[in-house]
Amino acid sequence: GVLAGRTTFTNTMKYVFMATSANFGNMFSMAGASLFLPFLPLLPKQVLLTNLMTDLPAMTIASDNVEPDVIAKPHRWDISFIKKFMLTFGLISSIFDYITFGVLILVLDADETLFQTGWFMESVISASIIVLVIRSRKMFFKSKPSNNLIIATFSVVIATVLLQYTPLAAILGFEQLPAQLQYLIAGIVCLYILAAELAKKVFYRFFPN
Repeated sequence: GVLAGRTTFTNTMKYVFMATSANFGNMFSMAGASLFLPFLPLLPKQVLLTNLMTDLPAMTIASDNVEPDVIAKPHRWDISFIKKFMLTFGLISSIFDYITFGVLILVLDADETLFQTGWFMESVISASIIVLVIRSRKMFFKSKPSNNLIIATFSVVIATVLLQYTPLAAILGFEQLPAQLQYLIAGIVCLYILAAELAKKVFYRFFPN
């Protein structure tokens, strides 16, 4: 029916918002890091793994819950709005990537493997969890995601944390992170979620679409 069509359209838009902002942010971070690092920020196989793992929660967006007020009226594609969303939340993502770079290089004096492992973990965890934030205009704890999205998101987070303790870590060029760095990454991700929530509130005030 009409409501089913609007639900599908809304979830498609969620995917577009998430994918464009995440891809822009990762590209901006990767390009910037390449300017000052004497090694690759991530190896090609690590980039592919990052894309695979962050795509898993995105694949469940089609089943996500949609608030009744969102589908009460029809919406249209708005390329200008998508561009503004991409730039805003992509740049916020990059800011916290650069904070991670600063911690890895300036605080921990990370070598190539430690840097790549640390950024991989921060990037995948933050990109997975942030879907729960940007999927709705409401605060993330006031809008219930679908069970599929919740399961996929936290499965990826848990798998990312545990990967460093498996034999796959060495094959992929990773190492076990010190506890101090894992706590710092957790703190960075929490700050990122808070910043994204605040930015979302301001963004929709200026660009209600």
